[in-house]
Amino acid sequence: MTTDSTAIVWFRRDLRVADHPALSEALVRFARVACLFVLDDRLIDGRSRSPRRLAFLRDSLLALSADLDARGGALVVRRGKPDEVVLAFARELRAGAVLVSRDYTPYARRRDARVAAALGRFDIEFVAMPGLLVAEPEDITNQQGRGFSIFGAFLRRWTNLPLRPIVAAPEFISSPTGSGRLVASDLDCLSPLPTTFAPVEGGEGAARRRLEQWVEGPFARYAMDRDRLDIAGTSGLSQDLHFGLLSPTTVVHRTAAAERFIEEVAWRDFYLHLAWHSPSVLRGPYRGALAGLPWVNDSDALSAWKSGQTGYPVVDAAMRQLVATGWMHNRARMIVASFLAKHLLIDYREGERFFMEHLVDGDVAVNNGGWQWAGSTGAAAQPYFRIFNPVLQGQRFDPDGLFVRYWVPEVSDMPARFVHAPWTAPLTIQHAARCVVGKDYPAPIVPHDLATARARAVYAASYQNGAMARR
Repeated sequence: MTTDSTAIVWFRRDLRVADHPALSEALVRFARVACLFVLDDRLIDGRSRSPRRLAFLRDSLLALSADLDARGGALVVRRGKPDEVVLAFARELRAGAVLVSRDYTPYARRRDARVAAALGRFDIEFVAMPGLLVAEPEDITNQQGRGFSIFGAFLRRWTNLPLRPIVAAPEFISSPTGSGRLVASDLDCLSPLPTTFAPVEGGEGAARRRLEQWVEGPFARYAMDRDRLDIAGTSGLSQDLHFGLLSPTTVVHRTAAAERFIEEVAWRDFYLHLAWHSPSVLRGPYRGALAGLPWVNDSDALSAWKSGQTGYPVVDAAMRQLVATGWMHNRARMIVASFLAKHLLIDYREGERFFMEHLVDGDVAVNNGGWQWAGSTGAAAQPYFRIFNPVLQGQRFDPDGLFVRYWVPEVSDMPARFVHAPWTAPLTIQHAARCVVGKDYPAPIVPHDLATARARAVYAASYQNGAMARR
């Protein structure tokens, strides 16, 4: 430790004090540590802006501020361009270094390069530490030094890497005098939205409670219940990992007994590694042979999908849940994404953008990876000829229709054998259930068999043409 020195820990997607390598490193090397969060205009007004996600961020920043206060530290929040704000703050405090948790998207890399260059002009060190992922992109590469595009190969390497040791939360943080501290009005631009559904509670403490409640409850049945839409069988930790309220290493240590769950954490690393090694994946199809897919421009169908009016109850229930709560079960995400990209042949990027507008856990790389998986355009994606049948998906993963009855009340009185395909019910039953298809609830906007045949033909032709063009 330098006896008379100050460092800045610039928080981004790491809003916690436990298992925070950058914070721990700063406390070891420097006498005083100032904590900073920058309200970047790209975060607040950018194309991936989500009011619900910003509200969760606000709560998490307030909780982080309280956690730092309890340890003698303080969180400073300033708005502006990161390279200007971080440099100005570092010069105010005469800081010798700025430490961060490393980030991996193209925007994050450009941002950090600009900040590092600005600091370097004044001999201020910029230090990037792990903390966002379980494994770093350089740790899992093929013989050519590139990232894996096959998840199975990635998973074998990922599973065999030693886990980073957990770093305990600091007991005390010595802050430089005059650095300031967060007041609630600093976050007015992140004001929460009025909603009829209770928002997910932000902050590290709430995230840790969610982790423990899940481990002590549904965790034991995860492998059996993880795809059920009518059961709270998943962890509910996606927003906590996205904002770094929990480190992924902590989660893996705590849930090591559940191999299937650990695999889901690995998928998160996989998609972020992919964004690091192949940043163009965030702009278009990873599979070049499908870059020329002739997407259909159908604004009415897209609007029906967004508003949960497709006539397929499981699709509509999932979309209504997303808009109302900012969350959607992963199985439901696969169903609605497959429906948009294959049943409707609408560009997966339309759905990708809509998800980012609503998801509390919206992560650019992970969201893109999921959409390209469902649309068969991505790395490790499902085959293009595999197309989810929304009726069968509903029957399998919501067998009694509890999920669709809640979110699509139009079908709430339908007998179970018709609840996922109400148009197949005799008219007498539709009247008895107060769900006459075409009047009380829409008929399917596209027949499944016709949509499936069309999608397979279009994908096959595009794949063949693209492959030939690339020879």
